[in-house]
Amino acid sequence: MTDADIIPIEQVGTFIRFVRGHKVLMDEDIARLYGVETRILNRAVKRHLDRFPPDFMFQLTLNEYKNLISQFGISRSDAKGHGGRRKPPLVFTEQGVAMLSSVLNSPRAIQVNIAIMRTFVRLREILATNRGIEKKLNQIESKLKDHDKQFDIVFNAIEELTKPTNQPHNRPIGFGRKK
Repeated sequence: MTDADIIPIEQVGTFIRFVRGHKVLMDEDIARLYGVETRILNRAVKRHLDRFPPDFMFQLTLNEYKNLISQFGISRSDAKGHGGRRKPPLVFTEQGVAMLSSVLNSPRAIQVNIAIMRTFVRLREILATNRGIEKKLNQIESKLKDHDKQFDIVFNAIEELTKPTNQPHNRPIGFGRKK
């Protein structure tokens, strides 16, 4: 892989997907970041399967993979046109990515792992900030609903006061003289 083929580390966040309630990276995306072939990455992982329990790494079902293909436009064939994957990819959670650093120990792999871990941390911070913003918006919305109720009362009262009455006036308008 040449320097021109290297994906900028800033793009790591674009590879993170949500599957089964986990933020994960697919094996092919991690391999691309590491600058190795996906089969090399998977072979290294399979030699050390005891380091990757199900909450660190799992294989997608065929339906999950098809869903990702349709959502993200993942290519089904490799660059040589050989038809692509024969089985659904492995995906790695944040802990699985951290464990990969002990399996793939090249200088590039270490730097990529650091960048991936920082991306996961930033993502958690963004989600926490969004939760805080969401909570504040909900508070403002409930206050606005209270104000809306108060305005409804005022507008209803004004409407009642401005409705024309159907009762005829019995008294003449103006000052009358006593007889």
